[in-house]
Amino acid sequence: MKFGYWMPLGSGGYVISRIPQRTDWSLEYNIALAQAAESCGFEYGLAPARFIASHGWEWQQEAITCTAIIAAHTQRLKLISAVHTGLWHPAMVAKMGATIDVYSKGRFAINILSGWFKEEFHAFGECWLEHDERYRRSEEFIQVLKGLWTQDRVMFKGDFYRINGGWLKPRPVSQPHPEIFQGGNSKAARRMAARHSDWYFLNGTSLEGAKEQISEVRALAEQEGRIVKFGLNGFIIQRESEQQALEQLAAIIAQADSESVRSFAEQVKQAGASTSEGIGMWVDSDYANLIQPNDGFKSRFFGPPDVIADRILAYEEIGVDLILCAFLNFTDELPAFGQEVIPRVQGGALSRGRQTRTDLR
Repeated sequence: MKFGYWMPLGSGGYVISRIPQRTDWSLEYNIALAQAAESCGFEYGLAPARFIASHGWEWQQEAITCTAIIAAHTQRLKLISAVHTGLWHPAMVAKMGATIDVYSKGRFAINILSGWFKEEFHAFGECWLEHDERYRRSEEFIQVLKGLWTQDRVMFKGDFYRINGGWLKPRPVSQPHPEIFQGGNSKAARRMAARHSDWYFLNGTSLEGAKEQISEVRALAEQEGRIVKFGLNGFIIQRESEQQALEQLAAIIAQADSESVRSFAEQVKQAGASTSEGIGMWVDSDYANLIQPNDGFKSRFFGPPDVIADRILAYEEIGVDLILCAFLNFTDELPAFGQEVIPRVQGGALSRGRQTRTDLR
């Protein structure tokens, strides 16, 4: 099991709540947090992408810029830049990513966003495509990235992008190319992951929900002759007891910024409904779950270290390869998780592995 964390690059943290938080969004804070994360067992940091206010983020930094800067202040952490395919050209992103990857000695990765926030595209004069068309554009985007990252010359003629003998020098040092992540819950997202992505991010969900998505994407990937790895979003509330953790959760919900939550609900309601199958992001998220914008409460990582570690191991058993963590108070809760939960998970996995081998004998 690997661990990553959401970089707090937007004001307001990762809950739409007025509850006080020991989290900051400044560059200096994010550099120090990245250094703390890599020193206590985290392997990935995800830089989110937002361009106009959403779920309470009045201020937000740009993802690729921040990962480039943070890469210069870290040694081991792999930095994932989130990129909206409708707002960037893939060749420019390929060049920026290659530059960061070379300078960081192979620590650049990308999270492909097909987009759900219609107003954001309209604000910058970009046309808003229908749901499955957005994913079709993202598939072409990834094909261009991979081509430029791995081939001497690229010829690509798609419906959204054309590359006429383009190339990059130097190419990334990551082999065969920087890791490609994506999210999404729809059938189109699952097909895209199976065909093109290295990692499929799940929003927070139950064990049963995660198992269903993993099984489908894994089967689709097998048909393509590919293997996909899986990440899961989780909001961590680590306290001395489960009761204290649940009380903290109740306080976050009680102090929710109800106007912002309802605004966020209005923004995302079309995300699932716009798919032909009615399956998509937030389609079954109630008011409380929308307070953590990526359904992080649903994973139920609440309680003392042993309880959280056991819960993570249960997800590992069904195929989750990475937990993407968010916290209320990043300042002290991220290091505490790294020091107290990650070793328990790693130790538990080793113990279960030894038991499995014993059973086989």
